[in-house]
Amino acid sequence: MAEEEQHRSSLSGRRAEAQRNNARILDAARVVFLADPEAPIAKVAVHAGVGISALYRRYPSKEHLLRALAEDGLNRYIADLETALASDAAPWDAYVGCLERVVDGQSQALAQRLAGTFTPTAELSTLAKQAGGLADTLFQRVRRSGELRDDVSEADVTLLLEMVASIDLPGADGGAALRRRYLALLLQALHAPSEAALPGRPARHADLVARWRTGGDA
Repeated sequence: MAEEEQHRSSLSGRRAEAQRNNARILDAARVVFLADPEAPIAKVAVHAGVGISALYRRYPSKEHLLRALAEDGLNRYIADLETALASDAAPWDAYVGCLERVVDGQSQALAQRLAGTFTPTAELSTLAKQAGGLADTLFQRVRRSGELRDDVSEADVTLLLEMVASIDLPGADGGAALRRRYLALLLQALHAPSEAALPGRPARHADLVARWRTGGDA
């Protein structure tokens, strides 16, 4: 019995270590591929502090890793959106809180940053549609509140968040404080009423979808 218990404990320990390694790999991949989606997979292993063989045992190719990373990002984004939609806060406050969580977690920006770098699976497409529906619901709710300037689109906000999320400087927080600073500036610009109309047309959802076409689909 003691030997069996020791065996279970050993298996549990190995699973826990595998989960920690996977979390390190995904965290490292998030940093590496946000900075450069074309970076080699070996750079992720170095950043994660794991051997390349350990990385390949879990993700046999960069395509597999990118898919896992996109899935992780979409699930994080969906959770942020669901939290905002379930909030009892005023629409603008719930929207601001959501954008802050998105920027802090690098979720939505990561999914967009990886667009076109791999072939999405059916499961990823389903997650993307779910996220898109939730994002549209939240956007329309804050628009109806009258606190969002009326000449910006949801796709505009998506691209602006991607710009904010790309800020990364050497230092203890990796640019997190600056990302929050520039998000605050962005929110001031988004908050109605607006003093002057924006030039050009707003970005459209179709513009974002087009980025998911890989080279072979162009």
